[in-house]
Amino acid sequence: MTIRDNDERTGARQTDEAPAAAVVPPTPPSTGNPVGLTFVVPTDFVEIPSRGKYYPESHPLHNQTTIEIRHMTAKEEDILTSRTLLKKGVAIDRMLQNIIVDKRVKPATLIIGDKNAIIVAARSSAYGSDYTTRVTCPSCNTVGEHSFDLEHVNYIHPDDNETEEFTATENGTFILTLPVTSVNVEVRLLTGKDEAWLAKMTENKKKHKLGESLLTDQMRLFITSINGVTDKAQINGFIDAMPARDSRYLRGSYNKVVPNVDLTQEFGCDSCGVETQMEVPFTTDFFWPKS
Repeated sequence: MTIRDNDERTGARQTDEAPAAAVVPPTPPSTGNPVGLTFVVPTDFVEIPSRGKYYPESHPLHNQTTIEIRHMTAKEEDILTSRTLLKKGVAIDRMLQNIIVDKRVKPATLIIGDKNAIIVAARSSAYGSDYTTRVTCPSCNTVGEHSFDLEHVNYIHPDDNETEEFTATENGTFILTLPVTSVNVEVRLLTGKDEAWLAKMTENKKKHKLGESLLTDQMRLFITSINGVTDKAQINGFIDAMPARDSRYLRGSYNKVVPNVDLTQEFGCDSCGVETQMEVPFTTDFFWPKS
């Protein structure tokens, strides 16, 4: 089909006069967007529970109290729904790498509590603070839906819990004295890399039908020395022979020195009427809400 010029198409009178020069508006500078839209994705500054105290001087978050992240976009939703990335267990870290503004910060180097704070903030900015998921009542085992408010998050800072139980060192570690064996145990804070290693180790043991040993595996990671001894073989031998009372004390004290987000909230069961506190569960609904 032939496209006719404007005069012929509208029936306007043709003349021999030269047409007036068309006025062409100036071309706006290229934005790199084919449809000509330009906008800035909003960002938030997220408080990190560690307050930057336990990172080495070479780390971008050393002595920093906040980290800047941009809001999630459809691109990050693609990452979180990628079967390949989910199967490899790297979807969350890949999403975090995308939204963290300072690209020098790698998710694998984040202290786990700081990483948790960023994950909660990213979810809230993307889908709102209301988080509805299925939970099991700890009293009557009834399964039902419950809504949690992700804005009501408390931060656990080691400085706020400082007692005679542990002593902070200049290296960002902590020393605790066990009550039964009276040995001094030096512990470090676990990172995203450690978390990934534990998940992989647990999966491998399950795959080969080996017994689970999450508690001792965690202690093998966070204990750096015992009475000044740093030899891994000796540390592992002590862990295997550690009295249960010492093990329980160590785990409880360690939780007090770990900077983290406290996601404990009130829960009321409609079936049995029990009212208690429950930690917000991270289920598939967390980043994939139903509505």
